[in-house]
Amino acid sequence: MIWQEIDTHISQVTGHKFQTSQHLSVSGGCINQGYAVSDGKVTYFVKLNQASQAEMFAAEMLGLQQMYQTNTIRVPQPLCWGTTGNSSYIVLEWLEMTDGNNKSWQKMGRNLAEMHTTISNQGFGWNMNNTIGSTPQINTWKSDWIEFYTQHRLGYQFQLAKQRGGSFPLQDKLLAAIPELLAEHQVQPALVHGDLWGGNAGFTIDAEPVIFDPATYFGDREVDIAMTELFGGFPADFYKGYEEVFPLEDGYERRKTLYNLYHVLNHFNLFGGGYASQANGMIERILRNV
Repeated sequence: MIWQEIDTHISQVTGHKFQTSQHLSVSGGCINQGYAVSDGKVTYFVKLNQASQAEMFAAEMLGLQQMYQTNTIRVPQPLCWGTTGNSSYIVLEWLEMTDGNNKSWQKMGRNLAEMHTTISNQGFGWNMNNTIGSTPQINTWKSDWIEFYTQHRLGYQFQLAKQRGGSFPLQDKLLAAIPELLAEHQVQPALVHGDLWGGNAGFTIDAEPVIFDPATYFGDREVDIAMTELFGGFPADFYKGYEEVFPLEDGYERRKTLYNLYHVLNHFNLFGGGYASQANGMIERILRNV
């Protein structure tokens, strides 16, 4: 029944009758079930979750659409999302993926830098809340980046961590220090991917860079670059390409730990374990710069 309703939705959106002849389970990350669905001619990527998660897919579709419309870096083109029974779904363009080479990584850096030139005149935030992993991400508009990052990013994660039993003795001192830590940094509200680690980037068989599974909003472009360094880092050619188009400002090396703290706190809230001690170590390092 689920597949029949998804077939009908795809047919409505594309204007061509689509009837699934096979659906193969593929990786959809740790949150969703992913499938390659085909009628023998065309293949799409479908992600499924509980019906209660429909807004997550609505936000993913909007984020992909916004990035797609910049004509800068490739993303899987979203077709539709919806609910059926106890399930929610999103349907995306199917892309055959492979590993990158030096040139394709450099191109990814250049293309991301071009996307980061897309600026909002509404300030920092987004048109709806979305998720970072499965954690709610608050995107209420703010005119001030320091206020936005303090309240909606670190402050919110600390609130969740307290509910989970996390102990971060220096959190108040850190939050109070953010204005000083970012005082010399001029930020424009750039369109960011928001969750840009190695698992959310890749290349088509034609060596075209692709980013996917976004947590989109308008913020400091450095949050994307910082996260690319968090879990192993991207190859040097990526950063070379980025710098060719949109060089980073002085002080990025100090700010990146502050920005990556958001993701480490989120990992504590999702998975617990040693992420609390990692976060506390990062807080201590950040405060040494105050």
